[in-house]
Amino acid sequence: MTRMTLERCQAGVYLGTILLGLATGSGFPEVRPLLERLLWPTLVLLLYATFLQMPLVRLRRALRDRRFALAMLLGNFVVLPMLVWGLVELFGFDPATRLGVLLVLLMPCTDWFITFSQLGRGDTLRAVASTPLNLILQLLLLPAYLWLMADETGLDGWGMGELLPAVLVVLAPLAAAALTESLIGRHPRLEPARNMAAWGPVPLLGLTVFLIAAAHVGEVASALAQLASVVPAFVLFLMLAVLLAKLMARWLALPARQGRTLAFSFGTRNSFVVLPLALSLPAGWETTALVIVTQSLVELFGMVLYMWAVPGRVFPDEGHAEDRGPAE
Repeated sequence: MTRMTLERCQAGVYLGTILLGLATGSGFPEVRPLLERLLWPTLVLLLYATFLQMPLVRLRRALRDRRFALAMLLGNFVVLPMLVWGLVELFGFDPATRLGVLLVLLMPCTDWFITFSQLGRGDTLRAVASTPLNLILQLLLLPAYLWLMADETGLDGWGMGELLPAVLVVLAPLAAAALTESLIGRHPRLEPARNMAAWGPVPLLGLTVFLIAAAHVGEVASALAQLASVVPAFVLFLMLAVLLAKLMARWLALPARQGRTLAFSFGTRNSFVVLPLALSLPAGWETTALVIVTQSLVELFGMVLYMWAVPGRVFPDEGHAEDRGPAE
């Protein structure tokens, strides 16, 4: 099996591991505490393997094409946050569900959006170049977004004692990945280590959702109605995201390949980077993390449709040389 084949099958992998986790947690409730303890180190490994695929030392390249950078930043950090705010107001979710929706939809994806851009005939080089800038900006802006949009009771659930470990779960693997990339740059013979780590995100994310499902099967059963209520919001978000990409690409006269990349960036969200924050909430807020996992599944199946619709219907080839040639 190639890595691309594994990534194409990831929706089935995650659905299967969630079902297996629910069955394991229901059939063997005594193992739930152990599985919950395994969740945090698994998240650290997942984030490290993912961050290691990012060109963290190439931030300047992300701003080289000003029109594309403007579309990416304006869409992901201005227009889409306003759209998400409107969605949570429209659907009127309870505080825990609202917080989960905000956490997962406010942050643009920095990993599998590159894979989907490649599969959907987008501009992969620009997708790769934009990821570190997207990651840094979202870590800086997320507190401000939550302060504006979240229910006050949701923010009260976080104290510094609970929040600091969750932040370290994100920042520690990010720093380790940056250090590893620097070492690889000085010692190219270490490059195979990055290639091996590239196989990690899909199985590690599968293991993560297995552990969440198994450890929180009781909360899943009691929150089914709430989880079902967020699915229409996530589907509507996917529809509006691709429409926004079309409008912004037309406004800035971007070629089709760049428009496709915008669509995949706007449609994919950074679920597992915000997952540690949701898991750090106190008892009674388990629904927040489950909402994030639910969004990941909706998004993955949505990307199957995106890979057909985005290059075939929304951004068809225009026959221009700039759409066929390599992008820098």
